[in-house]
Amino acid sequence: CAVKMVQKYQSPVRVYKYPFELVMAAYEKRFPTCPEIPVFLGSEILHESRSDDGAIHVIERSCKLNVDAPRLLKKARVEYVFFIQKNTVNWKERTLRIEAHNETFANRVVVLETCSYSVHPENEEWTCFEQSASLDIKSFFGFESTVEKIAMKQYTSNIKRGKEVIEHYLKELISQGITFIPRWTPPPVCGQKAERTPAVGRDAVDLPLESGARGVAKEQSGSSCPPAEAVSPDADKLDADYIERYLGQLTPMQESCLIRLRQWLQETHKGKIPKDEHILRFLRARDFNIDKAREMLCQSLSWRKQYQVDYILQSWRPPALLDEYYTGGWHYQDKDGRPLYILRLGQMDTKGLVKALGEESLLRHVLSINEEGQKRCEENTNAFGRPITSWTCLVDLEGLNMRHLWRPGVKALLRIIEVVEDNYPETLGRLLIVRAPRVFPVLWTLVSPFINENTRQKFLIYSGNNYQGPGGLVDYVDKGVIPDFLGGDCMCTVPEGGLVPKSLYQTEEEPETSDHIRLWTETIYHSASVLKGAPHEIVVEILEGESVITWDFDILKGDVVFSLFHSKRAPETSHKEATLPSTSAAGDNTQLIDKTWVLGVDYSRMESPLVCREGESIQGSHVTRWPGFYILQWKMHGPLPCSGTSLPRVDDVLASLQVSSHKCKLIYYYEVLASKDFRGSMSSLESCNSGFSQLSGATTSSSQSQSSSHLSR
Repeated sequence: CAVKMVQKYQSPVRVYKYPFELVMAAYEKRFPTCPEIPVFLGSEILHESRSDDGAIHVIERSCKLNVDAPRLLKKARVEYVFFIQKNTVNWKERTLRIEAHNETFANRVVVLETCSYSVHPENEEWTCFEQSASLDIKSFFGFESTVEKIAMKQYTSNIKRGKEVIEHYLKELISQGITFIPRWTPPPVCGQKAERTPAVGRDAVDLPLESGARGVAKEQSGSSCPPAEAVSPDADKLDADYIERYLGQLTPMQESCLIRLRQWLQETHKGKIPKDEHILRFLRARDFNIDKAREMLCQSLSWRKQYQVDYILQSWRPPALLDEYYTGGWHYQDKDGRPLYILRLGQMDTKGLVKALGEESLLRHVLSINEEGQKRCEENTNAFGRPITSWTCLVDLEGLNMRHLWRPGVKALLRIIEVVEDNYPETLGRLLIVRAPRVFPVLWTLVSPFINENTRQKFLIYSGNNYQGPGGLVDYVDKGVIPDFLGGDCMCTVPEGGLVPKSLYQTEEEPETSDHIRLWTETIYHSASVLKGAPHEIVVEILEGESVITWDFDILKGDVVFSLFHSKRAPETSHKEATLPSTSAAGDNTQLIDKTWVLGVDYSRMESPLVCREGESIQGSHVTRWPGFYILQWKMHGPLPCSGTSLPRVDDVLASLQVSSHKCKLIYYYEVLASKDFRGSMSSLESCNSGFSQLSGATTSSSQSQSSSHLSR
């Protein structure tokens, strides 16, 4: 049985602040040999051609590499590895495309690499570089895993080295007085004086070049890293300088994971994607496993959308009771620039707050704190000139006693921890627990299993007065910021708390006051389950012909097919019996189209079926032509029926195996608008606020009017 292993890499956009022609001269200095790249032993030109006007130059080389796996190569009786590299430079368009593949072991391992150099779209004196590669290991004498590790390690180490080599040769050219190479011009017509096409490599230094004309002088003054908006070659792509400035130091493979997950989100979420630092948190939480991070992030985005968490900072106003008795608040920042949140948990009457306000209000308040924390991280990133992606929490446990172990209070705490862990991963940079009493180990035993291992490693616990002096708080928080109640000089405005008066407790008949928005029940979105053989359907009655039905839904689990039908007859509702445990809890399932109805007779199709994959966010609209009953249907997607002479497709078989428990889940919202009120093809359903206001960066969406039906991912 052959083992198949595939690895992919996608680089960010790297910007050289030099003209394209000068970068090309530096690039060609790598051939035929390059002492700066030890693994590159040499190259030989196999084929070379130029277009008649000299604008296009193609070189195909055989490149000889020394791989850092001598024992493995010896076993395979191979001394070196050979690659075929094809370079196509277009002097007119100022682009270079590099395509490379391995010649050695080609029947066992396939390595494909594509690189491109092009002019920066916003500054024609700068050059952009992008790189992508794939490693497909079919079989390698039982050493597939070893080959994969060696190949990826060597490849990623050479990525950084390749950039350094180009910069090395650029500096070498400049030291020789070569700072400008003229651009290509078309060949002269008869009678005109000839102008030379720019040459690279061995001929470049022989050109009559204008020393000091351009090049270094084009470097921006001041900061060597301009804002991302100035450097980013494309709003849909990430620039390497931007990543380092705003997201921090990432390995090449970590950069690749971020870019690939970001691209997937752009394709499936119609451009409304979270900010890069938010995507990166989910990747870190799943050790940069793209599939696991994508699953976690998609669940979180659907949760945010369903419960309108993006608008919590605008909509949530904590009750006066919380302002007085919730003993937490923001307090400057720690030594690393992280926002500092102080929580005097020992002084908080958790039982009183739960009884007076209920779990929902406390949960919503904690979510607003986390949203505020993300906002403060962004502000500090801009203020301190370095990436700040997490905050520090200082918890004072003085006063903690058995009263805090009240069962409903602990249950509420565990629920809050679970929600925060699922939706705000890697936001806590450090947790400093001070004045931990004897009862603390009991609480820790109850709580710690619900806290992620990565998060637990960020905890520092001090008992008694151990937090004072060297090794204590002063190692992490400036002395001038330590609160007065912990022996510091800084006045802290965090409420002191106290017991909540029992007169403020809610009665059993009034579990929560009506003015509190219930996080889990009050939502414009509905949840539904789609079972095998039991689609979920909703009916919309249209009384006037010219109306617009709009929809917005997210696929939480499985793949479904979405369709829109029209009928003159009113369908009868039937609910599918739950054939699996907890089906009803997962969402409703309603069927409207009667089994006896005939398509084309009793009802007709209004939109072509749309296959919607797990994790996708779909928005669309349909302009109705006739009155009647319109049925929106979500049906489980399965493999297409095969003809008698054909075998099932592998992709279809795998897809059918991946749908666990024969059940799909989705959340959806729909609305009917008068035609005159419709402002285009569902610009993120503006009427129901379904965007990502807090997490999204600037995105663009179509506002073009649609006179016909429109489905969009």
